[in-house]
Amino acid sequence: MFKYFEPNKIFSITSKAPRYVFLLFIMILSIGLTEALILSPEDYKQSHSVRIMYVHVPAAWITLGIFSLITFLSIIGYIFKIRNFFLISKSLAPSGFVFNIVALVTGSIWGKPTWGTWWAWDARITSMLILGLFYILYLLAWRIYENNDKVFKITSIITLFGIINVPIIKYSVEWWNTLHQSASINLLSKSSIHISMLFPLLIMTAAFALFSLLIFLMKYNTELIKIKNKGLDRL
Repeated sequence: MFKYFEPNKIFSITSKAPRYVFLLFIMILSIGLTEALILSPEDYKQSHSVRIMYVHVPAAWITLGIFSLITFLSIIGYIFKIRNFFLISKSLAPSGFVFNIVALVTGSIWGKPTWGTWWAWDARITSMLILGLFYILYLLAWRIYENNDKVFKITSIITLFGIINVPIIKYSVEWWNTLHQSASINLLSKSSIHISMLFPLLIMTAAFALFSLLIFLMKYNTELIKIKNKGLDRL
């Protein structure tokens, strides 16, 4: 199975993908912004400030999804000694961290007109901040132990502790009395958000997912080039 992990074979595919992903990203983002900023209605309580939701919510979803994926790949990679899974995780982390920052910043901007303050030590805000710290620890571990197999164990431990925070973020509005409203979108029951707002929200989420994929491919290709320069024939 290792023949499929040879840098030359992987790079021949991933090196061509970014240009197509970028074009698709621009198309989806253009549609999403048109829907979010022009066609979607203003909220009856929050007025036009609700439009921050179309950046804030997808950014939060993406950062949670990426950290969950990093944790899964790290655990499987450590158990079965699949080095490529760690390379994928390392390449995913930067975009996850960027969207974590975006979620925190847009949350603060949204909080000012909604709650009257830029920052509150709300359960969800605090837990999102903690997730950002786990992202920083993960990225620092790769910086410090990049050329040492010890990084596989250390990053796996970081993700194991960090993943505990993901359900806390998700259910914090239900477990504690917080400033955040309860979830408007439910997979197992009827969502309370209107389709006129749900549609642009999903489009913007798709755009952000494509942007994450683009950043991942650029980072992953860089890592593959490093491997090729070291003269390795496989990961």
